[in-house]
Amino acid sequence: MKMYIEIGLIITSVALIISVILQSKGAGLGGLTGADTGGVYSVRRGIERTLFYVTIGLSVLFFILAILAIFIKS
Repeated sequence: MKMYIEIGLIITSVALIISVILQSKGAGLGGLTGADTGGVYSVRRGIERTLFYVTIGLSVLFFILAILAIFIKS
């Protein structure tokens, strides 16, 4: 069981990293390094909204798997 949770943590963390990188829409490499992208707020629509919810779901799943890993080790 411990091995499956650790594999799930690895897969979830890679997917979470990818989804966060994909959210820097139109910012180019400057947005990935932390440069100022203008700060204009826009409403999330279509794929942006879906990606936002996927990122939230992945972060919740990562948190749950991390807590399970702690309980299984002890």
